Amino acid sequence: MKQVIKTPLITEKNTYHNAAGVYVFEVDMKSTKTEVKTAVEKNFKVKVDSVRTSVCRGHSKNTKFGATKVPYWKKAYVKLVEGEKIALFEGV
Repeated sequence: MKQVIKTPLITEKNTYHNAAGVYVFEVDMKSTKTEVKTAVEKNFKVKVDSVRTSVCRGHSKNTKFGATKVPYWKKAYVKLVEGEKIALFEGV
């Protein structure tokens, strides 16, 4: 069984989304919106209203050892039902 949610993305921009009830996670590239929805509801015991996903492009990165490639990755914007919160993101 694959792990759908890899890590929560906590950035300054994403904290503004948190005030509106939208939380951002890095997810597995092959996961679907319904898999993300069930994983968030199961792990955090909240009710999900909608899920939006986007694939972020990889890019080349120069290091002192030569050029390396940063792989593509996927993130999911999870909007919760009015009044629901995820405690992991509170106080950040």
